[in-house]
Amino acid sequence: MTAFLSVFITIFIAELGDKTQIAAALFAAEGDRPAWLVFLATSAALVASAGAAVLLGGAAGRFVQGPTLKIIAGVAFIVIGALMIRGALKGAGAA
Repeated sequence: MTAFLSVFITIFIAELGDKTQIAAALFAAEGDRPAWLVFLATSAALVASAGAAVLLGGAAGRFVQGPTLKIIAGVAFIVIGALMIRGALKGAGAA
């Protein structure tokens, strides 16, 4: 149970204010669909994306050792962040 709570709390806190949460709030706020439908669709999408991440992470963990995997994940976060910043700056320059 401790492992479950550890993962749950970590992911819950990481998702607060995330783009997905904001999108779900906007869908619910529009009012043209029932809140339960937004909740169900959002939950299904999160389960699917988390499932894919767990499968990919499990497969990667069989081929790459923990410390190396953490370095790869860190580099991936930095590269993705840099690409997002670059895209935002290009978009701002075009406006």
